[in-house]
Amino acid sequence: MPRLFKNRPAAIALYAGFAWLSLALAAAAQVTAELAAVEPWAERAIFQHVDQSRYQGLLSKQELEALIGFGSTLFDAPFTALDGAGRPMATQAIIPTKRKRAAPDTFQRLAGLDANSCSSCHNEPVMGGAGDFTVNVFVSEGFNNADFDTSDPQFSNERNTNHLFGIGLVELLAREMSADLQKIRREALKTARRSGQDYRVLLVTKGIRFGWITAKPDGLLELKEIDGVDTDLVIRPFSQKGVMTSLRQFTVNALNHHTGMQSAERFGVRWTGEADFDEDAAVDELSEGDVSALVAWQAALPPPGTKIPDNAEWQEAAQSGARIFQSIGCASCHVPALPLDSLLFQDPGPLDAAGTLRSTDLENPAVYDLGLLDWAKSLVRNQQGQVLVPLFGDLKRHKMTDRQIAGFGNELLSQRFVERDVFQTTELWGIGSTAPYGHRGDMTTLNEVISAHGGAGRDARDAYLELEEADRSALIAYLKTLVIEP
Repeated sequence: MPRLFKNRPAAIALYAGFAWLSLALAAAAQVTAELAAVEPWAERAIFQHVDQSRYQGLLSKQELEALIGFGSTLFDAPFTALDGAGRPMATQAIIPTKRKRAAPDTFQRLAGLDANSCSSCHNEPVMGGAGDFTVNVFVSEGFNNADFDTSDPQFSNERNTNHLFGIGLVELLAREMSADLQKIRREALKTARRSGQDYRVLLVTKGIRFGWITAKPDGLLELKEIDGVDTDLVIRPFSQKGVMTSLRQFTVNALNHHTGMQSAERFGVRWTGEADFDEDAAVDELSEGDVSALVAWQAALPPPGTKIPDNAEWQEAAQSGARIFQSIGCASCHVPALPLDSLLFQDPGPLDAAGTLRSTDLENPAVYDLGLLDWAKSLVRNQQGQVLVPLFGDLKRHKMTDRQIAGFGNELLSQRFVERDVFQTTELWGIGSTAPYGHRGDMTTLNEVISAHGGAGRDARDAYLELEEADRSALIAYLKTLVIEP
């Protein structure tokens, strides 16, 4: 078993109530004593890296919990210059990109670095949660504008920090939905070839419609009717624009952007020809195994739930609000639950892209059975045995502005070819624990964020505003029961 890191008592205290993590934390706690002979006062967070080769195939519960424990320690680790924090000669770009000159400051806040640890932003109401306005991030591609000292939206998009609870289930849904859509495409092409005629087919998976494609007998496809997903039919469930494919990709990107910690799988010799791409005198700052541990910890975070209030009046209002949520159309995008076939989380996954470790790079990729975790026992299943993931979302992009309502049109820069006023539906699970709201985190109440819905959300927004005040209050009462509970 790999040994690494100093333990952090605050993290242990914070997660003492998580039964599913108890063994993992015990494994991490053991590390502290074993490091006594290795200058435990050293000003670093990483003492030894996780060995990827030790985690292959379907992990046992003990192996999985150990890996989760290492990931927990890494997620909460305050990285230092001795670990490799900082990127003096590298930009925040997701493709390794050199600066023309060294960064004038290690921490610059706008273009990064803007965090010492992952948990410094993801901490409300507990580690792995969301962040308030003070930890907003500034998203720019980092190729041309590597340095900027203004929050002017012409230079970057300002984003609030999302929570990570249930995120492993979200990626599994996206993988299954992508496979469904791509199967429809393959079958459409076969039908067109056999019939010798154009074949137009609806793209639908788990009840969510993504437009139409038309297959032609010569093997070409008409893609202009696709809606809410890229033309490769891969659901990218992460970031507020829905442009990140996997937890692994998101983690590698965020580590470089926010903390200046480069993963060897993207910034190391294989891709860049250099062991110290950012020229900060730290080589191979994060191993493939380190990233896997971070992915395992995030994927294993339990999903948010619905809290039954102690207050009887609140209970009654929430029950009424649940009915109103359905009747005015909120559930057409914020779908209360989507069915999931399997809880087996392979890492690297089947859709990981260049720049991250991929399943084809390993002889036997690790598989985490999320069903082994204690929280999985409480997951609701349908009659077909599928897990009903209560995310209140559809993993689909929508245009969120129109001529009259443009509250979500604050961004001026497109991201990965997604229009600036198009966003993926925000999952509402946990929303009662994660104020403020909106993509920029500048809306302080749920009433404000509902009222800002234009475009695809306009009809539901208008219906909400036409309700009696008591009914609007009931809807808010319902949403405030969707919480993260440690």
